[in-house]
Amino acid sequence: MQLYNTMTKRKEPFEPLHGNKVGVYVCGITAYALSHIGHARSAVAFDVLIRVLRHRGYDVTFVRNFTDVDDKIIARANAEGRTSEEIAETYIEAFHEDMDRLGVQRADLEPRATQHIEDMIALCRKLIENGRAYAVPSGDVYFRVRSFPQYGKLSGCSPDELRSGARITPGESKEDPLDFALWKAAKPGEPFWESPWGKGRPGWHIECSAMSKKYLPLPLDIHGGGLDLIFPHHENEIAQTEAANHAELAHFWMHNVFVQVNSEKMSKSLGNFKTIRDILETCLPETLRFFLLGKQYRSPIDFSMESLEECEKAQKRVYEALESVQQALSGGNWKLGGDGEALAGELAVQEKGFQDALDDDCNTAAAIGHLFNIVHIAGRILENKKLRTAEAGRQLLERIAKNASLWNDLLGLFGADPGTFLDELRNMQAHRRGIDIARVNQLLAERQLARQNRDFTRSDEIRDALQSMGVEIRDMPGGSVWDVL
Repeated sequence: MQLYNTMTKRKEPFEPLHGNKVGVYVCGITAYALSHIGHARSAVAFDVLIRVLRHRGYDVTFVRNFTDVDDKIIARANAEGRTSEEIAETYIEAFHEDMDRLGVQRADLEPRATQHIEDMIALCRKLIENGRAYAVPSGDVYFRVRSFPQYGKLSGCSPDELRSGARITPGESKEDPLDFALWKAAKPGEPFWESPWGKGRPGWHIECSAMSKKYLPLPLDIHGGGLDLIFPHHENEIAQTEAANHAELAHFWMHNVFVQVNSEKMSKSLGNFKTIRDILETCLPETLRFFLLGKQYRSPIDFSMESLEECEKAQKRVYEALESVQQALSGGNWKLGGDGEALAGELAVQEKGFQDALDDDCNTAAAIGHLFNIVHIAGRILENKKLRTAEAGRQLLERIAKNASLWNDLLGLFGADPGTFLDELRNMQAHRRGIDIARVNQLLAERQLARQNRDFTRSDEIRDALQSMGVEIRDMPGGSVWDVL
């Protein structure tokens, strides 16, 4: 298995550092607002990583933290007349609800910053004692960036390059503009904890250094997060952790690339900010997950409703194929024989390609390409009049059904019963188009009665009425079914 390491800027073979055990730490949300599509991309990307590692037999401990004390949390709490604890709890719960809908498995451990204040104070003490940090009269504690010669090794920015744009804010007492806060003296109206330097609260960067070491041995096998965390967050984590512990923080660094909206950076100022809940008002969670996995995690992804609907059409074709496989397998009466050797060979190539793609830096886009090829093979089996009823055909279809189970295990896709999903998708598409589903069902019942009475004129009138509503009718052996045009 190969993973891209942000530290070395290349793909490298992944080997655990601690026997068969793998420790993964991913930076979680700052809990002050609803999670957006960028959070969804990061969560889904690392969810697949954990699934793949476990499928390979590794004993994985996955830690994802929550920042529950921060300037943004405090500002929202003050604006709404609530406590920081209430704000954080609200949005941590919302995060869990959103991720559960997207099929993101929960981390093994989800520490919160406020549960580890003593660990952070102890880390600050240690850094002060070894000369890497200093306290100032205000009660702030800063890390001496120039005391760590390797500073900038992750981002590729040297202290001299960074210093050109650095400034000391009025009221700060830093020795150097590059120095960053480990501990912040409390301001009026802010939550605080007692410390050797007075009432205060931790800086953002110190939180992850304290919590990762608390739950996982150093070096971490993998530390991850969004691309925006490389600097300053992860750079500062490295400096303070390695300066305090004289050990590497992480062996592999993995970062997912951003989501753009309609080819523009997502931001509240541009009015294109999309929360997960905004998106799930008009698409199914399975479709959003499918869309996010359609690009490898290190490739940019551009979100638009048009691209999401195209993804939905592709997903529908896969589910329809899986439903056809399911129906064929439930038919029985298989004849002996059948020549499926050539297709079995093609299927083996695609199965290996699927697994190889995921082993190649979790390339979900390539893996889904192989998935589509397998679905195409299923169609060829079902279209072959001799093979689809033969024992060899049954064996191939069972392999494809087994593949669908693997797709769910590794990608979190296609876990739903195909028929149920297709019903839900049809209803979602109707909702998006403003089609009255109750009226559709009423007309379908009237049409069925007309057909039973051999009133084909009325039956055709109803078909035309439904078509004018944007509904297509297909008459099947088991009855009529409808779809959105």
